[in-house]
Amino acid sequence: MFTPVTGARVPIRMWADPATVEEQALRQLHNVANLSWVHGLAVMPDVHYGKGATVGSVIAMRDAVSPAAVGVDIGCGMSAVRTSLTAADLPDDLGALRGRIESRVPVGFNMHRTPVDPARVPGVGGWDAFWSAFGELHEGVRRLGDRARSQIGSLGGGNHFIEVCLEAGGADEGRVWLMLHSGSRNIGKELAERHMSVARTLPHNADLPDPDLAVFVADTPEMRAYRRDLFWAQDYAARNRATMVELVKQAVRDTVPGVRFDEPISCHHNYVSEETFDGVELLVTRKGAIRAGSGDLGIIPGSMGTGSYIVRGLGNADSFCSASHGAGRRMSRNKARKMFTAADLVAQTDGVECRKDAGVVDEIPAAYKDIDSVIAAQSDLVEVVALLKKVVCVKG
Repeated sequence: MFTPVTGARVPIRMWADPATVEEQALRQLHNVANLSWVHGLAVMPDVHYGKGATVGSVIAMRDAVSPAAVGVDIGCGMSAVRTSLTAADLPDDLGALRGRIESRVPVGFNMHRTPVDPARVPGVGGWDAFWSAFGELHEGVRRLGDRARSQIGSLGGGNHFIEVCLEAGGADEGRVWLMLHSGSRNIGKELAERHMSVARTLPHNADLPDPDLAVFVADTPEMRAYRRDLFWAQDYAARNRATMVELVKQAVRDTVPGVRFDEPISCHHNYVSEETFDGVELLVTRKGAIRAGSGDLGIIPGSMGTGSYIVRGLGNADSFCSASHGAGRRMSRNKARKMFTAADLVAQTDGVECRKDAGVVDEIPAAYKDIDSVIAAQSDLVEVVALLKKVVCVKG
């Protein structure tokens, strides 16, 4: 159940103990809840401070949207696929499997030398219409078409990952899953930053407590332009993940011929959706949150050394039918780099085939909240379908 937080124009419904939330994040939440366009604000148990708006927040607005609340990784989200394999089918040398995945999916700032043929991505159509719309995007990004094409099917860095996991417990103990986390790559960032800059200049945003909360309002050219680019970037992110799923599946086929795959589960967790609550048509921004409508399958990952959950939404309207997007950070990247070493990372990722060097220390499990506690705090939002334990983790 949520804890109501008072003192703002609209109630803040929080699925976390307010005493455990950083002061900066609480201040952000109050700033958002005081905006005149906001209909309601729900806060997930993985809540933590973010740029513009708090990560782990669901912002329902009337006739307005804040591009900084959506963030620069428009459409970032998750995909997961259950395979026909069990743990016994995996090779003893998981490093070789990790290497095959990394050879097929560029990580970090890398991209494909030649764009991936869309014919290799079954079930995803409309590629010609999708790329035709590129010429209608913000004029500042139109020179980036070749890069955008080459980054389809690439991972990126930071907290993005590709994992091979084993189901823990239940009738399918040891079943192998594939999971990945990524978004709209550089093109999403470029679009977001341009629209955020425009929003800050608009007169109705002049007196905001935080310029990063600048909004576009309905029936304006700026709102129409942002919605066009936003929804295109969300589509790009979904296509990027679908392409990576196929590339990772091929890496597994190369390792274990004859493997079969279920249909993917996919969900955005940095995006805007047009939805109706309380009889009002709203623009719902989920910044670090997934949709958890009744029956919706979702993915809530833990850190690179812990477990992840496949969940089914319960359709709780108090949260605007939402749930957390992961464990959530408990400390900043800079603090994690100062507190921990590569040796700490080795210890905390014992049993996981992954990078264990200083370049990913900021992703160390101790920098994140406890995923089991996060799941327990939202038992009225989702039910657990499967618990997955990772054995391979690819990071940029």
